[in-house]
Amino acid sequence: MTHPIGIISMQHQRPFTERDFGQFARWRAAGFDFVELLVPEPGELDLSATRRALADAGLGVVLAARVNLDRNLTSDDFARRQAGTDYLRYAVDVAHALGAAVVGGPLYGNPLVFAGRAPHPVDEALRERRVQCCVAGLAAATPHARAAGVRLAVEPLNRFETDVLNTTRQGVALMKLVGDPAVGLVLDTFHMNMEDDDIPDAIRAAAGHLIHFQANENHRGYLGTGHIDWTATVRALADIGYEGTVSLEPFRRNDERIGIPFAQWKPPGHDEQAELAASCALMRSLLHLNGTRR
Repeated sequence: MTHPIGIISMQHQRPFTERDFGQFARWRAAGFDFVELLVPEPGELDLSATRRALADAGLGVVLAARVNLDRNLTSDDFARRQAGTDYLRYAVDVAHALGAAVVGGPLYGNPLVFAGRAPHPVDEALRERRVQCCVAGLAAATPHARAAGVRLAVEPLNRFETDVLNTTRQGVALMKLVGDPAVGLVLDTFHMNMEDDDIPDAIRAAAGHLIHFQANENHRGYLGTGHIDWTATVRALADIGYEGTVSLEPFRRNDERIGIPFAQWKPPGHDEQAELAASCALMRSLLHLNGTRR
């Protein structure tokens, strides 16, 4: 299928467990083709049961990695770097068990504010060492990924979430250093809106490296309710011949009382089925329209 459209699991629940499997059928009914599932921690999900539940609902799966300071390819500490590589291998094993072909996310690690670590100046020697460690860590994980038929998709995040990879240009530079087709990029328009000069131009710059795409509004609301220019964005995907997976992450909630922490994940406050179906339909129509123009 060209351009399968998916929905991230934490739109509904985090962590996503077996009691939430009933949501699979609802997402399929809303028009989605796959679920972007957060890589479950050991024991969090029965992988065989999860694969059966996805198949029963007619859904595919993409995995989103969850890094932290203790499994961190760009840490100053060797043990944490090794744990980062081990985690990527674990994520690949989970992907293989679930039938996923892509594991995406900030695979390099080094989370910032949301991990309780404030940003600080980085001298040139440390910057270069982090780059070298990142390349080495990804290179160490790619043979395992290749053997499993899984690709690793590295995601730039905004400046408040990491101090390693923020822009698409940085992501492309990293891909050139890694130089392995088992590793590519995942681009998220939520982050691109903050850090890239121009979203369509950034997508075109990623041609040949993009293996997963996250279509998110500037405020993570439902598609079409923010200020992202989706026509220009999807046209850029068509320009580079991208035919891969496109996932949505609309987990903004409607509670806008003063003092509510928007950065903190919250469960849905109402049944969002209609809004999700409309978001999926909008993206599908844009992909179809621009696909026919090629």
